[in-house]
Amino acid sequence: MAVLVGYLVIVVVVAAIAGVPFDEVGTSAESIYRSTVPSFVVGAVYLVAVTTALGWWRPALHDRRPSARRWPIVVPVLMALLALVSFAQTEWSAFDASFLIALLLLGVGVGFCEELAARGVLLVALRSRYREVGVWLLSTLLFGAMHLANSLSGLAPEKALLQGAIAAGSGTVFYILRRVTGSLVWAMVLHGMWDVSVFTVNFVDDETIPVAGLATPLIGLLGLAVVAWVIRGADERTASDTPPAVEAEGADRARP
Repeated sequence: MAVLVGYLVIVVVVAAIAGVPFDEVGTSAESIYRSTVPSFVVGAVYLVAVTTALGWWRPALHDRRPSARRWPIVVPVLMALLALVSFAQTEWSAFDASFLIALLLLGVGVGFCEELAARGVLLVALRSRYREVGVWLLSTLLFGAMHLANSLSGLAPEKALLQGAIAAGSGTVFYILRRVTGSLVWAMVLHGMWDVSVFTVNFVDDETIPVAGLATPLIGLLGLAVVAWVIRGADERTASDTPPAVEAEGADRARP
Protein backbone atom coordinates (compact mmCIF):
# COMPACT_ATOMS: atom_id res chain seq x y z
CA MET A 1 0.00 0.00 0.00
CA ALA A 2 2.85 2.37 0.80
CA VAL A 3 4.38 1.74 -2.62
CA LEU A 4 1.04 2.34 -4.34
CA VAL A 5 0.40 5.54 -2.38
CA GLY A 6 3.93 6.73 -3.15
CA TYR A 7 3.32 6.24 -6.86
CA LEU A 8 0.01 8.13 -6.68
CA VAL A 9 1.68 11.02 -4.85
CA ILE A 10 4.25 11.25 -7.64
CA VAL A 11 1.57 11.30 -10.36
CA VAL A 12 -0.57 13.89 -8.56
CA VAL A 13 2.36 16.19 -7.69
CA VAL A 14 3.86 16.11 -11.18
CA ALA A 15 0.44 16.72 -12.73
CA ALA A 16 -0.11 19.66 -10.39
CA ILE A 17 3.27 21.15 -11.34
CA ALA A 18 2.46 20.73 -15.04
CA GLY A 19 -0.85 22.54 -14.55
CA VAL A 20 -2.62 20.74 -17.41
CA PRO A 21 -6.37 20.26 -16.72
CA PHE A 22 -7.47 16.64 -16.95
CA ASP A 23 -9.84 17.21 -19.86
CA GLU A 24 -6.98 18.66 -21.92
CA VAL A 25 -4.59 15.73 -21.43
CA GLY A 26 -4.24 13.85 -24.69
CA THR A 27 -5.74 16.57 -26.84
CA SER A 28 -2.32 17.68 -28.04
CA ALA A 29 1.30 16.56 -28.04
CA GLU A 30 2.19 19.43 -25.70
CA SER A 31 -0.32 18.30 -23.05
CA ILE A 32 1.19 14.80 -23.03
CA TYR A 33 4.80 15.99 -22.92
CA ARG A 34 4.05 18.46 -20.12
CA SER A 35 1.96 16.22 -17.88
CA THR A 36 1.80 12.48 -18.50
CA VAL A 37 5.32 11.82 -19.78
CA PRO A 38 7.06 13.44 -16.76
CA SER A 39 4.66 11.59 -14.42
CA PHE A 40 5.51 8.23 -15.93
CA VAL A 41 9.25 8.91 -16.12
CA VAL A 42 9.47 9.81 -12.43
CA GLY A 43 6.98 7.06 -11.54
CA ALA A 44 8.95 4.46 -13.49
CA VAL A 45 12.23 5.39 -11.77
CA TYR A 46 10.48 5.12 -8.40
CA LEU A 47 8.87 1.75 -9.15
CA VAL A 48 12.06 0.27 -10.60
CA ALA A 49 14.01 1.38 -7.52
CA VAL A 50 11.42 -0.02 -5.09
CA THR A 51 11.00 -3.33 -6.94
CA THR A 52 14.77 -3.75 -7.10
CA ALA A 53 15.22 -2.90 -3.41
CA LEU A 54 12.56 -5.45 -2.45
CA GLY A 55 13.99 -8.08 -4.80
CA TRP A 56 10.52 -8.70 -6.23
CA TRP A 57 11.16 -8.60 -9.99
CA ARG A 58 10.50 -12.28 -10.65
CA PRO A 59 7.23 -12.61 -8.69
CA ALA A 60 6.11 -9.18 -9.89
CA LEU A 61 6.54 -10.11 -13.55
CA HIS A 62 5.80 -13.84 -13.56
CA ASP A 63 3.31 -16.27 -12.06
CA ARG A 64 4.86 -19.56 -10.98
CA ARG A 65 1.82 -21.56 -12.06
CA PRO A 66 -0.28 -19.86 -14.77
CA SER A 67 -3.94 -20.74 -15.05
CA ALA A 68 -4.61 -24.23 -16.39
CA ARG A 69 -7.71 -22.83 -18.08
CA ARG A 70 -6.62 -20.84 -21.11
CA TRP A 71 -9.95 -20.07 -22.77
CA PRO A 72 -10.65 -16.91 -20.65
CA ILE A 73 -7.99 -15.21 -22.80
CA VAL A 74 -10.83 -14.56 -25.26
CA VAL A 75 -11.75 -11.49 -23.18
CA PRO A 76 -8.30 -9.80 -23.36
CA VAL A 77 -8.16 -10.74 -27.07
CA LEU A 78 -11.53 -9.07 -27.61
CA MET A 79 -10.23 -6.01 -25.78
CA ALA A 80 -7.20 -5.90 -28.10
CA LEU A 81 -9.45 -6.22 -31.15
CA LEU A 82 -11.61 -3.33 -29.97
CA ALA A 83 -8.48 -1.22 -29.53
CA LEU A 84 -7.57 -2.04 -33.14
CA VAL A 85 -11.09 -1.01 -34.23
CA SER A 86 -10.56 2.29 -32.45
CA PHE A 87 -7.27 2.76 -34.29
CA ALA A 88 -8.99 1.96 -37.60
CA GLN A 89 -11.64 4.62 -36.91
CA THR A 90 -9.09 7.29 -35.95
CA GLU A 91 -8.36 10.16 -38.31
CA TRP A 92 -4.59 9.79 -38.23
CA SER A 93 -4.18 12.87 -40.42
CA ALA A 94 -4.92 14.88 -37.26
CA PHE A 95 -1.59 13.75 -35.77
CA ASP A 96 1.87 15.00 -36.63
CA ALA A 97 5.07 13.09 -35.84
CA SER A 98 5.44 14.76 -32.44
CA PHE A 99 1.90 13.79 -31.45
CA LEU A 100 2.43 10.16 -32.54
CA ILE A 101 5.63 9.91 -30.49
CA ALA A 102 3.80 11.42 -27.51
CA LEU A 103 1.04 8.79 -27.81
CA LEU A 104 3.65 6.03 -28.01
CA LEU A 105 5.35 7.32 -24.85
CA LEU A 106 1.94 7.55 -23.18
CA GLY A 107 1.18 3.92 -23.99
CA VAL A 108 4.57 2.66 -22.81
CA GLY A 109 4.42 4.74 -19.64
CA VAL A 110 0.91 3.85 -18.55
CA GLY A 111 1.36 0.16 -19.39
CA PHE A 112 4.63 -0.19 -17.51
CA CYS A 113 3.90 1.99 -14.48
CA GLU A 114 0.29 1.15 -13.69
CA GLU A 115 0.74 -2.58 -14.28
CA LEU A 116 3.95 -2.82 -12.26
CA ALA A 117 2.32 -0.86 -9.43
CA ALA A 118 -1.12 -2.54 -9.36
CA ARG A 119 -0.62 -6.04 -10.79
CA GLY A 120 3.08 -6.33 -10.01
CA VAL A 121 4.31 -5.06 -6.65
CA LEU A 122 0.85 -4.84 -5.08
CA LEU A 123 -0.04 -8.36 -6.26
CA VAL A 124 3.13 -9.81 -4.70
CA ALA A 125 2.36 -8.10 -1.40
CA LEU A 126 -1.28 -9.23 -1.35
CA ARG A 127 -0.29 -12.80 -2.17
CA SER A 128 1.74 -12.92 1.04
CA ARG A 129 -1.47 -12.54 3.06
CA TYR A 130 -4.54 -13.51 1.07
CA ARG A 131 -5.94 -16.26 -1.08
CA GLU A 132 -6.02 -15.55 -4.79
CA VAL A 133 -9.66 -14.45 -4.84
CA GLY A 134 -8.82 -11.77 -2.28
CA VAL A 135 -5.70 -10.83 -4.24
CA TRP A 136 -7.75 -10.30 -7.41
CA LEU A 137 -10.54 -8.41 -5.63
CA LEU A 138 -8.32 -6.07 -3.60
CA SER A 139 -5.89 -5.34 -6.43
CA THR A 140 -8.79 -4.63 -8.79
CA LEU A 141 -10.61 -2.33 -6.36
CA LEU A 142 -7.41 -0.48 -5.51
CA PHE A 143 -6.60 -0.10 -9.22
CA GLY A 144 -10.01 1.46 -9.73
CA ALA A 145 -9.53 3.68 -6.68
CA MET A 146 -6.23 4.94 -8.13
CA HIS A 147 -8.18 6.72 -10.84
CA LEU A 148 -10.15 8.75 -8.30
CA ALA A 149 -6.99 10.85 -7.99
CA ASN A 150 -7.88 12.34 -11.39
CA SER A 151 -10.45 14.46 -9.58
CA LEU A 152 -7.49 16.40 -8.16
CA SER A 153 -6.56 17.34 -11.74
CA GLY A 154 -9.95 18.79 -12.53
CA LEU A 155 -12.06 15.75 -13.40
CA ALA A 156 -15.58 16.06 -11.96
CA PRO A 157 -16.06 13.74 -8.92
CA GLU A 158 -18.94 11.83 -10.51
CA LYS A 159 -16.88 11.27 -13.66
CA ALA A 160 -13.93 10.16 -11.53
CA LEU A 161 -16.16 7.57 -9.82
CA LEU A 162 -17.38 6.29 -13.19
CA GLN A 163 -13.81 6.15 -14.48
CA GLY A 164 -12.74 4.24 -11.36
CA ALA A 165 -15.51 1.67 -11.86
CA ILE A 166 -14.61 1.20 -15.53
CA ALA A 167 -10.91 0.96 -14.63
CA ALA A 168 -11.69 -1.79 -12.11
CA GLY A 169 -13.40 -3.76 -14.87
CA SER A 170 -10.45 -3.24 -17.22
CA GLY A 171 -8.10 -4.23 -14.40
CA THR A 172 -9.86 -7.57 -14.14
CA VAL A 173 -9.15 -8.18 -17.83
CA PHE A 174 -5.46 -7.35 -17.34
CA TYR A 175 -5.39 -9.71 -14.35
CA ILE A 176 -6.90 -12.49 -16.49
CA LEU A 177 -4.21 -11.94 -19.12
CA ARG A 178 -1.49 -12.21 -16.48
CA ARG A 179 -2.94 -15.43 -15.07
CA VAL A 180 -3.41 -17.08 -18.46
CA THR A 181 -0.02 -16.14 -19.92
CA GLY A 182 1.87 -16.22 -16.62
CA SER A 183 3.49 -12.88 -17.49
CA LEU A 184 2.78 -9.28 -16.55
CA VAL A 185 4.46 -8.09 -19.75
CA TRP A 186 1.45 -8.96 -21.94
CA ALA A 187 -0.81 -7.06 -19.54
CA MET A 188 1.52 -4.06 -19.86
CA VAL A 189 1.27 -4.22 -23.66
CA LEU A 190 -2.53 -4.51 -23.69
CA HIS A 191 -2.93 -1.79 -21.06
CA GLY A 192 -0.79 0.66 -23.00
CA MET A 193 -2.52 -0.21 -26.27
CA TRP A 194 -5.97 0.22 -24.73
CA ASP A 195 -5.25 3.58 -23.11
CA VAL A 196 -3.85 4.98 -26.35
CA SER A 197 -7.01 3.82 -28.15
CA VAL A 198 -9.09 5.66 -25.53
CA PHE A 199 -7.30 8.89 -26.44
CA THR A 200 -7.44 8.37 -30.20
CA VAL A 201 -11.18 7.65 -30.08
CA ASN A 202 -11.61 11.41 -29.64
CA PHE A 203 -10.18 11.91 -33.13
CA VAL A 204 -12.93 10.44 -35.32
CA ASP A 205 -15.28 12.17 -37.71
CA ASP A 206 -18.76 13.18 -36.56
CA GLU A 207 -20.46 10.37 -38.49
CA THR A 208 -18.41 7.55 -36.91
CA ILE A 209 -19.66 5.71 -33.84
CA PRO A 210 -16.70 5.09 -31.46
CA VAL A 211 -17.27 1.36 -31.01
CA ALA A 212 -14.34 0.76 -28.65
CA GLY A 213 -15.38 3.55 -26.29
CA LEU A 214 -18.96 2.30 -26.04
CA ALA A 215 -17.85 -1.31 -25.49
CA THR A 216 -15.51 -0.53 -22.58
CA PRO A 217 -18.08 -1.32 -19.81
CA LEU A 218 -19.03 -4.55 -21.61
CA ILE A 219 -15.41 -5.71 -21.63
CA GLY A 220 -15.23 -5.22 -17.86
CA LEU A 221 -18.44 -7.20 -17.32
CA LEU A 222 -17.14 -10.04 -19.48
CA GLY A 223 -13.96 -10.05 -17.42
CA LEU A 224 -15.98 -10.34 -14.21
CA ALA A 225 -17.97 -13.21 -15.74
CA VAL A 226 -14.90 -15.37 -16.47
CA VAL A 227 -12.31 -14.34 -13.86
CA ALA A 228 -13.33 -17.15 -11.48
CA TRP A 229 -11.90 -19.73 -13.90
CA VAL A 230 -8.38 -18.26 -13.73
CA ILE A 231 -8.57 -17.84 -9.95
CA ARG A 232 -9.65 -21.42 -9.34
CA GLY A 233 -6.70 -23.59 -8.37
CA ALA A 234 -4.26 -20.67 -8.23
CA ASP A 235 -1.30 -21.21 -5.90
CA GLU A 236 0.82 -18.06 -5.94
CA ARG A 237 1.30 -17.42 -2.23
CA THR A 238 4.57 -15.54 -1.72
CA ALA A 239 4.93 -15.58 2.09
CA SER A 240 6.70 -18.94 2.07
CA ASP A 241 7.14 -21.81 -0.33
CA THR A 242 7.26 -24.22 2.60
CA PRO A 243 4.00 -25.31 4.29
CA PRO A 244 3.84 -24.41 8.01
CA ALA A 245 3.51 -28.08 9.00
CA VAL A 246 6.77 -28.93 7.25
CA GLU A 247 8.52 -25.98 8.92
CA ALA A 248 7.26 -27.09 12.36
CA GLU A 249 8.41 -30.67 11.75
CA GLY A 250 11.86 -29.47 10.77
CA ALA A 251 12.07 -27.30 13.88
CA ASP A 252 11.15 -30.25 16.11
CA ARG A 253 13.88 -32.39 14.59
CA ALA A 254 16.43 -29.67 15.19
CA ARG A 255 15.77 -29.53 18.92
CA PRO A 256 18.29 -31.36 21.15
